[in-house]
Amino acid sequence: SDVANTTTPSPKSKEDQVVNGHDEKENNPFAEYMWMENEEDFNRQVEEELQEQEFLDRCFQEMLDEEDQDWFIPSRDLPQGIGQLQQQLNELSVAEGHSSEDILSKSNLNPDAKEFVPGVKY
Repeated sequence: SDVANTTTPSPKSKEDQVVNGHDEKENNPFAEYMWMENEEDFNRQVEEELQEQEFLDRCFQEMLDEEDQDWFIPSRDLPQGIGQLQQQLNELSVAEGHSSEDILSKSNLNPDAKEFVPGVKY
């Protein structure tokens, strides 16, 4: 309740408000520079953080490299001749001149045969 009742007094002049570029209320005008008191400890801490970040970056890169090795990438993993053959196969398409009826009339498959289900014996 004491905190609510206290009011900050208004400065009477600009000279009272600022002393050497700092407010009177500010206890230590050098507070933001206090880390320099233990500069060696600060430097050691920052260096440890940087080394830890570098270590994590290397670990992530190694993990990504291992993951890339596990994936099958045709352009990288297939010999050059097979890659060209695969590209040619991808470019092939069913000729438009043949209708599905032509294909069915030349087929040796039995249209009345039961559907094949793996693991089921007939």
